[in-house]
Amino acid sequence: MSAAATSGGSEAQIDAARTGDPEALASLYRTHGAVLYRLAYRLTGTPQDAEDVVHDVFVGLPEALGRYEERGSFASWLKRVTARVALMRLRARTRRREVGIEATLPTAAPPLDSASVALRAAVDALPDPLRAVLVLKEIEGYSHAEVGELLGISAGASRVRLNRAMRRLRKTLEDGR
Repeated sequence: MSAAATSGGSEAQIDAARTGDPEALASLYRTHGAVLYRLAYRLTGTPQDAEDVVHDVFVGLPEALGRYEERGSFASWLKRVTARVALMRLRARTRRREVGIEATLPTAAPPLDSASVALRAAVDALPDPLRAVLVLKEIEGYSHAEVGELLGISAGASRVRLNRAMRRLRKTLEDGR
């Protein structure tokens, strides 16, 4: 059994998706869509951007699969593709200086767990480069070398950014007490 077959996609399914087969793509979406959406949401910080990222990943999947070499886990490869698309979207958003509409709307209901809400707000308030390293390293479990490769920085720069992100989180959470 190949690595692809053990990690969320059979070889036949992946081969069919390479050709753009809608059923194969739909099956891969059902299997991986929720995980990819959570990753994209953590990186972009907005549901709309996360949806757009996942959409872009699956629209471009037949072409991207042409470069997939079936080494390692298919699910991990798909997460790396999603992270790259999300990071490109962040760079484009930064150039356009977009602000999500949810940042300007009042919340409808009081939060149930104030510590979780405070942490989420503190993570969302981090600058994109720091939030990206924090999400990829601490939440998604990538190594500093992998984070560096995804972001186009060195492993050392990844460590520095993670350290800065953690210091900012601590300060934000301490100031909020």
